[in-house]
Amino acid sequence: GTLANTLLDISFAANKALESNGFAARETEEYKMFVGNGIPKMLKRASGYCEDEEKLKKLGFEFFEYYNVHYCDKTAAYDGIAELLSDVKALGLKTAVVTNKEDKVANIIVNKLFPNVFDMVCGNKEGFLPKPDPALTLWVMDKLEVKPSECIFLGDSGVDVSTGVNSGAVAVGETWGFRDEEELRKNNAQYIIHTPAELINIIKN
Repeated sequence: GTLANTLLDISFAANKALESNGFAARETEEYKMFVGNGIPKMLKRASGYCEDEEKLKKLGFEFFEYYNVHYCDKTAAYDGIAELLSDVKALGLKTAVVTNKEDKVANIIVNKLFPNVFDMVCGNKEGFLPKPDPALTLWVMDKLEVKPSECIFLGDSGVDVSTGVNSGAVAVGETWGFRDEEELRKNNAQYIIHTPAELINIIKN
């Protein structure tokens, strides 16, 4: 939701799993509010908050069975992201992705869309809670040998902004992704930007 629009592939895989298990499919736009806290929570929301744990496990299995093959059928980088990443690298800065996506899939997608750009890509890892818990973000900062106060955390949701705040980074919310400006403000974004190019001004200032 920050670097690339993943919504079509996610919603198609989720709807395929939902329908095969007797649930109604959801509109693609609805998934903008379902995603952000990991796939299990997304599927629970999309199912209408089903409480049957076995059904939810089956939904998760079927989602990943399809999505792990079709994760990049329609996924594409947002306009201006490639240029932003090029400008950031030209400044000599380290870059990383921290996402609630499955780690293997996150690495495949990022390396396909942005080859040889990021110093680290970290998805959901065993031993770490999903965002907005800051532990994985802090672990990445430690691996890159940077202090939280030296970092900018860019994201499109309240979960992302809260992760930035919780980790001690400068939390920047963006509005080209899945959530709106109101949500970003409610979660204490220090800056809100509307185009990728605006991030360079924040970095330089």
